[in-house]
Amino acid sequence: MDKKLPLIGVSLGDINGIGPEVIMKTFMDSRLLNLLTPVIYGNGKIISYYRKLLAADSFNYHQIKELHQVKSSTINVLNCWDETVTIKPGMPSQETGVYALRCLEMATSDLIDHKIDGLVTGPINKKSIQQESFDFPGHTEYLVHRCGAKRGLMFMISENLRIGVVTGHLPLKDVVVSITTERVADKLEILEESLRNDFGIDKPKIAVLGLNPHAGDEGLLGEEEQNLIGPLIQDLKNQGKLVFGPFPADGFFGSHAFLKYDAVLAMYHDQGLIPFKSLSFGSGVNYTAGLPIIRTSPDHGTAYSIAGKNIADESSFRAALFANIDLIKKRKNAALH
Repeated sequence: MDKKLPLIGVSLGDINGIGPEVIMKTFMDSRLLNLLTPVIYGNGKIISYYRKLLAADSFNYHQIKELHQVKSSTINVLNCWDETVTIKPGMPSQETGVYALRCLEMATSDLIDHKIDGLVTGPINKKSIQQESFDFPGHTEYLVHRCGAKRGLMFMISENLRIGVVTGHLPLKDVVVSITTERVADKLEILEESLRNDFGIDKPKIAVLGLNPHAGDEGLLGEEEQNLIGPLIQDLKNQGKLVFGPFPADGFFGSHAFLKYDAVLAMYHDQGLIPFKSLSFGSGVNYTAGLPIIRTSPDHGTAYSIAGKNIADESSFRAALFANIDLIKKRKNAALH
């Protein structure tokens, strides 16, 4: 195996979703093998099924049972199980959740043990994957736990926009009590560190959104901006940080003010992800920042409604793969300096 190329794992995700399709469509471009050595954590029978379904005759792969069997200049499929699994594209099931987790667990273990350089995760069904060893709202929380970390950041990245969120997969009714000075400060710290170490920005300029409509309208629509977010931003400015806000979220994106900043910190999931996906869908990537490992994923889910129909767009998965390669390089360069 060529040690110069990054060894990047790919977890198959839910086998009844579009994960297998977008993964295979991405790697049908053989030029990618000049940039990385891929290992798909899944099963050869699943790949064979979708190869026939998608009429992907040009998709050739090397099956392995152990990571040391990896070959460069080819697509490696690491068999995470031997038994036959029923495949029903578009149909969520508890069984597919079991196998999605098996792929993820094996890939994550190899990532934490530094046997692979990065991981791109295929989309999972957050409900069907729930079981004894996966009691998490999503990939981000699972990876933070597996790394033994106390903190992490859901960080959505694209060419022109980067958005982190203070609260990720959390019901809206629980958001307000979760927005504390300590939590916002912590997410800002992770965000700034990631911009420096993962993106090579020495003095990042960060915009912070308000929690309430119109950023509270001077207390009329909520006091979090005046009592919590605003004072924190001022403290950070006094420390020489380039942190600005709190900005009303609607006008901030509507006026394209985000283009003036290296990243944006949103207070909750939809506040950040709705504008992100509106502006970057198809090219956006989900990156788990603040961890010792590098994991990216496409910005879409299982898309059961189009699974198995050969119409899924692989652009976001390809972007997640390129981002992973770039992050590996940037982090290695940061470690040298």
